[in-house]
Amino acid sequence: MLDVKTKSQDSISIIEIDGEVDLYSSPALRKALLEMTKAQNKAILVDLARVKYMDSSGVATLVEALQQVGKYDGKLKLANLRDGVKNVFELSRLDKVFDIYESIEDAKKSF
Repeated sequence: MLDVKTKSQDSISIIEIDGEVDLYSSPALRKALLEMTKAQNKAILVDLARVKYMDSSGVATLVEALQQVGKYDGKLKLANLRDGVKNVFELSRLDKVFDIYESIEDAKKSF
């Protein structure tokens, strides 16, 4: 099961994800991200600290959101990737596409 929480801090929209992001759970993440992109939130931060596993459907959901925010000059950044999830981004070279930070604090400072 995937738990997706959203909050706003210092004009940054933060999505906190808890659980595994896969084919069955990624629609919940997609819904939260689409709500933010439809509202044209300029600063979106995805906290992946509690994500133990992410498959290609989860990655595709994040790529789709990144494309959407790019249409209105918004920014989507990722923080707190566990090693397994970080490896997925590195192997697919998406670590060169996404802004990835070690902590929420570092990511927030970068906006």
